Amino acid sequence: MAATQQTGPGSIPEMIKKKRDGARLEEAEIRSFVQGLTEGTVQEAQIGAMLMAIRLQGMDLGETETLTRALAESGQHLQWPEAWGGLLVDKHSTGGVGDKVSLVLAPALAACGCKVPMISGRGLGHTGGTLDKLEAIPGFSVVQSPEQIQELLEHVGCCIVGQSQELVPADGILYAIRDVTATVDSLPLITASILSKKAVERLSTLVVDVKFGEAAIFPNQERARELAQALVGVGARLGIRVAAALTTMDSPLGHCVGHGLEVEEALQCLEGGGPTDLRDLITQLGGSLLWLNGQAATLTQGVAQLGAMLDNGSALGRFQAMLEAQGVASDLAQALCSGSPAQRQGLLPTAPFKEELRAASEGTVQMIQALPLAQVLHELGAGRNRAGEPLHHDVGLELLVSIGQRLSAGEALGVGVGAAEDLFFL
Repeated sequence: MAATQQTGPGSIPEMIKKKRDGARLEEAEIRSFVQGLTEGTVQEAQIGAMLMAIRLQGMDLGETETLTRALAESGQHLQWPEAWGGLLVDKHSTGGVGDKVSLVLAPALAACGCKVPMISGRGLGHTGGTLDKLEAIPGFSVVQSPEQIQELLEHVGCCIVGQSQELVPADGILYAIRDVTATVDSLPLITASILSKKAVERLSTLVVDVKFGEAAIFPNQERARELAQALVGVGARLGIRVAAALTTMDSPLGHCVGHGLEVEEALQCLEGGGPTDLRDLITQLGGSLLWLNGQAATLTQGVAQLGAMLDNGSALGRFQAMLEAQGVASDLAQALCSGSPAQRQGLLPTAPFKEELRAASEGTVQMIQALPLAQVLHELGAGRNRAGEPLHHDVGLELLVSIGQRLSAGEALGVGVGAAEDLFFL
């Protein structure tokens, strides 16, 4: 329990009540709340109450900017050599099912000459987190000091790391509690969380993949558009060039869902293969970044340049170098990046049980609903119900069909893997 209730211009309960009742929080109040997070003087119950008050009452653009700056200033800002000016870029997704884009895009952009200091997050709700996927690779460390991050960018060109006591620690606290308090879909909290991490990276350009649909944080396009506008607006106030893409999330992205399986599918894409929808999204987002950052004359050229890095092995080489630089044993990294699919399965977490899902009758696949699939996998251990809860990286599902495909009765729809029998009895 916290030793004190007072952290600045007003008590925490007073600030919670003020926001709960729909009033605007002043800059000093927001900064006081964030200071209390980092100093440990705000109780977890109070943090949850404040998050819910913000979720229900919202924040205006000024409040959101202040919260973003306060979160960013709760830790260190990364410092870069002057020669890197104009090369620092990043991408962020608001979260989806089967979204392993960052694992491919960061090394592909590095192969194009960019510097990509990607500070990512863990899973929120039913969506998978980039850090959780990478931790399915034995030895991979998402905790890197600012000095280590600079070294990674110097020698590899990219890194994918998490928040720490040095980098945006206050957001790390809020992020974990949002996941277990039904406040994931708060527009100002999403905006502040994303942009606080990007502010400390001192980027030139950021592209945000704002998803909408049944399995997205925002089911409808209008709410997603509001978030996109907030990200662009607050980003401009912070001096970051932000472009936002609106993409659908009704069906899973790619064929695989689940941490270990998604790493395998990312490797297929890094080899120039993989599902078409995954490759298309990666090349479009990456091409947009290259174009907006002045590293490609047109969007079309940016897309082609990014795709070439996937096809010629350059992106895969950067990915292997990133794995080794972030703690993965060299022989394991090499085996993952050069082995066959069967060999890779033996190197990543493997579930003891597999179960095929089969079509009950003849027909045509009309839709593949990402949300119920993700919810089942979440209950099987792929997601968290409590902050800090360990995950089962071996739980997952590989889809064997696509929308529009004709099926016979008994034909396989997908293969589920997990730690218990009767995986999909639900």
